[in-house]
Amino acid sequence: MKENLNAEECAENAEDAKTTGNVDAEAREADEKQEEPEKEMTSGEEATCDAEEASEEASTGDKDKKGFKFFKKDKKDERDEKIAELTDRLQRNMAEFDNFRKRTEKEKAQMFDMGAKNVIEKILPVVDNFERALGSLSEEEREASFAKGVDGIYRQIEKLFEDLDVKPIEALGQKFDPNLHNAVMTDEDSDAEEDTITMDLQKGYTFRGQVVRHSMVKVKK
Repeated sequence: MKENLNAEECAENAEDAKTTGNVDAEAREADEKQEEPEKEMTSGEEATCDAEEASEEASTGDKDKKGFKFFKKDKKDERDEKIAELTDRLQRNMAEFDNFRKRTEKEKAQMFDMGAKNVIEKILPVVDNFERALGSLSEEEREASFAKGVDGIYRQIEKLFEDLDVKPIEALGQKFDPNLHNAVMTDEDSDAEEDTITMDLQKGYTFRGQVVRHSMVKVKK
């Protein structure tokens, strides 16, 4: 009787152990199933993080490229501005130099004209003496070799004046012009019109359009 009871107890204990083992196995299987979604969730999160990092890197790369483009553009703008500034400065300097050259040439020409005018003015009394000397000679005296030599020198002076643009001022028979003539005598007996020059007492000259010496004249009043 005791053996039968022991056998039954052993069978019950074995059944209980089997049941307990099945329960433990089911519990472990349930735990494993719960862990799998967590693992899947972790992989998804990792993928999401990788995608976000890639997006951030791409965005950062785009920003870097845009920043580099803006940097290059700014550099180009600064270079263009510098070139424009230097070009403008060069053009201004060239214009100033050209004005300086023209002004210098004008001043040199004026100085030359002034010097030439002074020399011509000093030569005129010599020319006057030649004219008086030739005017005092008779027809017979003009044929003498001495008179021909004096006349030859006078012709040379006339040619020199012509080359230098030195011209005598017309006076006899002209209307009196205070810019060209200097009235030193009046004529009340002549039949000429009023303010007409009836005598040229001393010839006047111009040099390149400027009066070197006024004509000394007699004018009808």
